[in-house]
Amino acid sequence: MRPIFELAKEHPQRLVYAEGEGRRVLTAAQQVVDEGLARPILIGRPAVIEKRMKQLSLRMRPGHDVELVNILSDKRHKSYWEEYRRLLGRKGASPEYAKTITRTQATAMAALMLHSGEADAMLCGTVGRFTDHLKHIEGVIGLREGFRDFSALTALILPSGSFFICDTHVTHDPTAEEIAEMTILAADEVRAFGITPKAALLSRSNFGTYDGPSSLKMRKALSILREIAPELEVDGEMHADAALSENIRKAALPDTTLSGQANLLVMPNAEAANIAYNLLKMLGGGVSIGPLLLGAARSAHIVTQSVTVRGLVNMSALAATRAFARRAAH
Repeated sequence: MRPIFELAKEHPQRLVYAEGEGRRVLTAAQQVVDEGLARPILIGRPAVIEKRMKQLSLRMRPGHDVELVNILSDKRHKSYWEEYRRLLGRKGASPEYAKTITRTQATAMAALMLHSGEADAMLCGTVGRFTDHLKHIEGVIGLREGFRDFSALTALILPSGSFFICDTHVTHDPTAEEIAEMTILAADEVRAFGITPKAALLSRSNFGTYDGPSSLKMRKALSILREIAPELEVDGEMHADAALSENIRKAALPDTTLSGQANLLVMPNAEAANIAYNLLKMLGGGVSIGPLLLGAARSAHIVTQSVTVRGLVNMSALAATRAFARRAAH
């Protein structure tokens, strides 16, 4: 995480937290302020936020260190609900519905701030279901140009190394094209950690030993990647042990195009990815980071409900640096 933190400090971004009243969020925001990682914006009821800041003995000052956005009476409410209705009016969002959503759904409010350029990045997800938060992000922020779907990447920093797993949260059964797309996006995120991506497409099949639908899908994804991302070091379809052991991999396929140990593990579906991530998280004795939302048009990320304060600080730095990188690229 060191390169991420250093970049965040060099280029602090405006980071909006949808659940600004939460104690974990407030404690994390204080650490973000102390370390100079971002300029926090907290959505909520100012009286509640200030009361909890005192209870937690936090030093940050509203209007100076952090910006407070009152979801119930912000002066921009009219422009926000009108923009929400413009974006989603043909997807069932009537004027009254738009007014209600922008006063009651903090994730929608955060997404609108990001969409309007009043924030550079956003975090949400400490309360509520992942899919509910994603719905607001998809509706307001949308996908990056040229990409077909969202996906999620989760990092695990273990004593044996750093590993990245996708898609842990979004697409239940991605197509071969979606597998290829998420692999490319995930590889970019791995590079942001200062790590060269080595991708393995995982399967029940080990280089052609089984021809089930999932195996054929991963095989097709490899062909697509060979064509559209020839610079990426990737191979598959393979067993998990072959991905982690070059000796096992070469015993099965001596001319494998993947060297050393894979660090980007691309699963055939979300169930496999989520199970693998949670097993490694509990058994590995390391630190988990994420999930990082891939494919969004802006730096918007949905944490898990169990995220710790440290996890929020890590995600704050990541969200901020991704916002800066996106801006620098354009």
